[in-house]
Amino acid sequence: MHFTEDQIAKALETFHDLKSATKVVRKLGYPSTKQLYKWIKKEGQPHQERKHHRIINTPEHPPHAPFNVKLEAIRRCYEMGEPMISVAKDIGYTYASIYYWYQDYKKYGLMGLQNKPRPTKRKLEKEKDLSSEDAKALNEKIRSLQLEVDILKETLNIIKKDPGVDLSALRNREKTQLVNALRNRYKLRDILLALGMSRSVYYYNVKHLNDRNNKDLQLLKELVPIFDESNKTYGYRKIHSELSKTGKKVSEKVVRRAMKLGNLIVYKPKKLKYSSYKGEITPAVPNILNRNFHADAPNQKWLTDITEFPLHDGKVYLSPIIDCFDGAPVCWTIGESPDATLVDEMLDKAVATLHEGETPIIHTDRGSHYRWPGWIERMKKYGLTRSMSRKGYTPDNAACEGFFGILKNEFFYSRNWGKVDKEEFKVELEKYLEWFCTKRIKVRLNGMSPMDYRKLYLDKQPV
Repeated sequence: MHFTEDQIAKALETFHDLKSATKVVRKLGYPSTKQLYKWIKKEGQPHQERKHHRIINTPEHPPHAPFNVKLEAIRRCYEMGEPMISVAKDIGYTYASIYYWYQDYKKYGLMGLQNKPRPTKRKLEKEKDLSSEDAKALNEKIRSLQLEVDILKETLNIIKKDPGVDLSALRNREKTQLVNALRNRYKLRDILLALGMSRSVYYYNVKHLNDRNNKDLQLLKELVPIFDESNKTYGYRKIHSELSKTGKKVSEKVVRRAMKLGNLIVYKPKKLKYSSYKGEITPAVPNILNRNFHADAPNQKWLTDITEFPLHDGKVYLSPIIDCFDGAPVCWTIGESPDATLVDEMLDKAVATLHEGETPIIHTDRGSHYRWPGWIERMKKYGLTRSMSRKGYTPDNAACEGFFGILKNEFFYSRNWGKVDKEEFKVELEKYLEWFCTKRIKVRLNGMSPMDYRKLYLDKQPV
């Protein structure tokens, strides 16, 4: 089969990138591995004019590259990371030649770069013990350079420092982490010398890190029950608040570190939400709240909306009233259809909790449930004030959306509902909402649950 010059050049370039004839054939679909090796061998021969550059034999550029040229090319390509093609153009040899030099170096060592017949196995073993001091020094230098490269890589991977970080500016604890990561590849003495760290300081920090890990493991045993009791929804701030109630004095940083050690991670996916907007069916009312969700007392500002929960046998809908005072639902209704009955019953239940003289502002989005005549008549009957978000401005009802986000992350997304039917789900949802109001602590409420925070407020009020 005939191949064009462009096809041959592309195959050779792909071989340079992948370093495998088999992978080249799989990627391009041509040629055979045997044919590809013929092209590579031909590419490495002198007196051949190629597309990118031409090789000319002169006293300054012999057909067989000198030892120092080969070694420098290998160092630039395989240690310094320079592109093989650019190095080949610079020294006047093909990149295939550099590849073969490197293979000889790996197989025979420095002797493989000499322009003489390959040594026999017996001679190789004999000369191995008689290697020159220069060769030993060169190998040590190469290993030292590789150690520096590996230290910089681990600095980026482990302690997340910039690639150009000054190693002398690292703390001893950070240096100890680097040493631990490299000990299986290099001698301890060499790593400590490269980092400018004494052996005694290293072992002191190793002991300190081990003691710290043991303390974190002990603390983790206290964190796991709190995390599980919260349905795996508490982050390090809330768990720290719970620990403080028991008299445990520990910083939030330590709690976060222990949670990371025990892989205590709160599940936080992103899901699309239900929208009840059906168009401008009645005139909209002004946005009275204007994103000011702060309330100095209960029952001043209420928020409401509808959210859905898709299950294997249908959907369940929740319609709550959220009080801006403590961010908790005053009441709620759960149904299988997002109709007017769902929101009307919720409003009737919420009004029943009010005391005489309390007329909160009720803020909603522009959903059809809050613009039909039945809802408007109820609002007038109870003497409540309507406030409505602008069209398409979700942040106008951010506090209610935030409650739904917490609800979905803590209760719905973190559990498998594949075998739970709608009736069982409603029972579990009721349990969670009750727990949310009575037991779930909030950092914003000084580490108290909404019920305790509201009770504390009412107890301070004059009789």
